Amino acid sequence: MMLKHLLGGVGEIMKTTNSHKTGFRLVEVIFIMVVTTILGIVIGASIIFIDNSKQALISCRNDVLIDDSIKQLVDTYNLIINNYYEEVDQATLINSAIKSMLDSLEDPYSLFMDDEQSISFDDRMQGDYSGIGAEISLNEEGKVIVVKIFNNSPAQEAGLKPNDIIFKVDNKPTEGLTTMEVASLLKGKSKTKVTVTVIRDKQQINFDIIRNKIVIESVTTQTHTKNNKKIGYIKIDLFSDNTYKQFKDRLIKLENQKINSLIIDVRDNTGGYLNRVSEMISLFLDKNKVIYQLANRTTTKKIYSYTDEKRDYPIIVLINKYSASASEIMAAALKESYGATIVGEKSLGKGTVQQTVRLENGGMLKYTIQKWLTPKGNWINGTGIKPDAEVIQPTDYYQQPTATNDLQLQKALEILSQLK
Repeated sequence: MMLKHLLGGVGEIMKTTNSHKTGFRLVEVIFIMVVTTILGIVIGASIIFIDNSKQALISCRNDVLIDDSIKQLVDTYNLIINNYYEEVDQATLINSAIKSMLDSLEDPYSLFMDDEQSISFDDRMQGDYSGIGAEISLNEEGKVIVVKIFNNSPAQEAGLKPNDIIFKVDNKPTEGLTTMEVASLLKGKSKTKVTVTVIRDKQQINFDIIRNKIVIESVTTQTHTKNNKKIGYIKIDLFSDNTYKQFKDRLIKLENQKINSLIIDVRDNTGGYLNRVSEMISLFLDKNKVIYQLANRTTTKKIYSYTDEKRDYPIIVLINKYSASASEIMAAALKESYGATIVGEKSLGKGTVQQTVRLENGGMLKYTIQKWLTPKGNWINGTGIKPDAEVIQPTDYYQQPTATNDLQLQKALEILSQLK
């Protein structure tokens, strides 16, 4: 099996680098994603697999031999497999046992993902995959529909549109399939063809689409001018593996446009890789600044900025009730160690750290091993981060969001435009 350490996620090989001294052996970890469109469950992951998986497996088997309570579990499994009056699927039985153990912890961030779920999650968090570039979901009638088409993707070039009902994939009906099962049919090696049959306006249309590498853009930028001040704006949708590079590139482009201040928008951002958000925070703080703390049963470790690449212009971070995990650590770090202002609504409040294990059957389990604290040692779990300026969005914003009716954005622009 493969182990991963995370602040809410999956694990891999433990790493330390000379350039990223953190005061302890910091593994590359990630925050739990509380909500994802693809999975629709609370999940998280890291990118640190342990090489000695065989040793870990042997250790587990030795535990089974010497632990009588574990032996009871194995005996029960064998009795069901050998004697139950109907045929029993072994994989289902094992997965159910693992899920039940994690459920018994009564921890919403400790859970089991089967093979399909873990693959979909890895694709999302990696930030790229090979497919057609369409995000799918189930509508109220249980039909698989297209909810988003990525720019410059094979799906966009072929003519797929949001709200298309995916009726067949390579002539296989999608009725009764999960979104993950349909997604696995749409994915495939680059330069291979997939035929997607959709229902649009009650008409059946076939699209022959050539799969390609899809890069998920998780960062977008704008500039706003108010009171003769040029204000930069960066929206971060997810802290995936390629988000840091996108963020740094776009930040530099904004700075080249001579911005006076910056808005960082992590509303609706449910988390991602901790090492990526740590790198992003470190762009603003020198090495003597704490960006967060990690605590286990016995010790608390302060984690410091990775670089001296600091900035000094005013920053506002936009948050809402769906801002979680990595979003919260960014908001807290910039508030407490940089002096940023927080605008919006109270965040979700997810302050625990998870480790994940990839099992031999392809599944993945995740359980809590630590909690994270803000630079000043505050634990926001269950309480969230309270904004300095609380702003509730009007009803019409959710019906048709625009910059004008986005009162949280307008409040941030107002504050920054009045600074001398």
